Amino acid sequence: MSEGSEAGAPDRGVLGDASRLHSLQRVCVGAEPDEAFDRFASLVKRLLGVPVALVSLVDEERQFFPGQVGLAEPWSAKRETPLSHSFCRHVVIEGSTKVFSDARLYAQVRDNLAIPDLGVVAYAGVPLTDADGQTLGSLCAIDTQPRAWTGDELAILTDLAEACSSELRLRIARDLAEEARGQAEEAREQAESAHAQLAMLAELTEAFAGTLDVEEGVRLLAGGVIPRLADWCLVTLIDPNGNVRHVSAAHRDPGFAADVQRFGSMMMGGLGSRSAVLAVQRSGQPVRRQGENAETLLARTTNREMAALAERLGYSSFVVVPVVAPVTRRVLGSISLINGPRRAAFTEADERTALDIARRAGLAIDNSRLYRQQRHVAEVLQHSMLTELPTIPGVELHARYLPAQAGAAVGGDWYDAFAQPDGSVMLAVGDVSGHDIEAAATMGQLRNLVRGDAYGRDDEPGPLLTQLDRAVRGLRVPAAATAVLARVRRAGPAYEVTFANAGHPPPLLMRPDGSVDVWWENPEPLLGVVPRLERTTHRRTVPAGSVLVLYTDGLVEDPGHVIDEGIDRVREILRRHAGAPGEELCTRLVEAAARRADDIAFLLVRLR
Repeated sequence: MSEGSEAGAPDRGVLGDASRLHSLQRVCVGAEPDEAFDRFASLVKRLLGVPVALVSLVDEERQFFPGQVGLAEPWSAKRETPLSHSFCRHVVIEGSTKVFSDARLYAQVRDNLAIPDLGVVAYAGVPLTDADGQTLGSLCAIDTQPRAWTGDELAILTDLAEACSSELRLRIARDLAEEARGQAEEAREQAESAHAQLAMLAELTEAFAGTLDVEEGVRLLAGGVIPRLADWCLVTLIDPNGNVRHVSAAHRDPGFAADVQRFGSMMMGGLGSRSAVLAVQRSGQPVRRQGENAETLLARTTNREMAALAERLGYSSFVVVPVVAPVTRRVLGSISLINGPRRAAFTEADERTALDIARRAGLAIDNSRLYRQQRHVAEVLQHSMLTELPTIPGVELHARYLPAQAGAAVGGDWYDAFAQPDGSVMLAVGDVSGHDIEAAATMGQLRNLVRGDAYGRDDEPGPLLTQLDRAVRGLRVPAAATAVLARVRRAGPAYEVTFANAGHPPPLLMRPDGSVDVWWENPEPLLGVVPRLERTTHRRTVPAGSVLVLYTDGLVEDPGHVIDEGIDRVREILRRHAGAPGEELCTRLVEAAARRADDIAFLLVRLR
């Protein structure tokens, strides 16, 4: 792995090598979107959490991106740059991984035009190679700010690059076979095999990407490789102690479904010490055999029924490959492909394809593990951020928080309520842009700033939001946020509500007679945007029995519609269910919300 050496003129000898360029030409892609390579770029972006990821192929004059995600225009549409904007050319020239934590500090690339024009600051690129080991380009991750790349991140990028290289090699093999299609029947078979393998790999990758349920993913894998690659397939998952914990099995003949499932269930405890599956799981190396029969299997198992089942299912050759986690390199299980006597034995090419499938399975399983970890962190973080509502005499408090339907189970929307020493009640609802862990962390800072600054003070909401503005700017809180802050005081038989609004949707008030007011005011900017802005305090007197609703825009926004329509929808729900208890009202509001592309948070306050 290299972090840069002295700058110099591009090595045209490597970039212009005729053999390398011919191999690049056989990939049959250009500066146009390619679904398979776009998928690899998306995986890099998601697993490494970078804003930009590229599958970059480099010729002697330019680099082009059949796979990209996150590039700004015009580069996103062009999908190519001259070599003056290329970091990936250094990967090709040197044939090794290139890593820059801050490219502006390295002599080799600090003058590269990708820094000012494409916003490249941190870069990690891994070679993409053909079957002869020639470097055709790079699978790269890019950040727009300095970044210390971790060993785990580079391990994931390396595994993805190997899978991407397999895609390149298969396309080259397909092109070679198609070129010779008219010359020999064998060439036609190679082309058909390459076509089928590409289709199968694309389907399996799509299946892995479509589920985070590991057992569902391996079930789809087992069914996806038959009959194209084998007569029957077993996908085995093991626990950290090496014990088989799950087996998915599939056979090309539906009539053998019960038998193959029985065989799979018996693998949970019927494998002998000489088992090929156990050998692969111990060594992490593939095993391929031919000339097999029930007697040879019986030598590797403790169960005669398994040997009889294998003979019935068709058992003549097999290949077993390990499924390995890309970061820890721990063996997660294995894939066993088995052919009967009527089908040819597995070849070295079949073994390579099986290894490629196993590599993609390992990435999918590890991605599921990372997602579960992130979701757990998100749930714990969100729980800690959203305070338990206090019990306050005369004030009935209810709240809801729902994350966006896509993304992490956490976001930047928040609510808060607390009693002041003078008996008044502070209410706050806010929205930090984004629905991820970073947005939640910023939300937590804002909530704590509001609490710490407001508690014990007699100031009205306007001055309190003004001070929050100053704190956000002075402490450099990375917030693009809206908020509404309100104070509720008893005023004889009624209540006085004062509030300030920083770019937030207007509060709603349902009166005892069921009518609903929308508290529109002249809009004021978001928090922290305008220095030395004095926020306005608005004042309302409301009768006892009223219901006040403070909410984020996720409750009322709907793509393709103006926000007024969403507010009218909420008003109608409140009117229709005016006499309902607070919890039921909250449920009705959530049920009526449009498809959730954004987080939702709201406070519902009944003033008795």
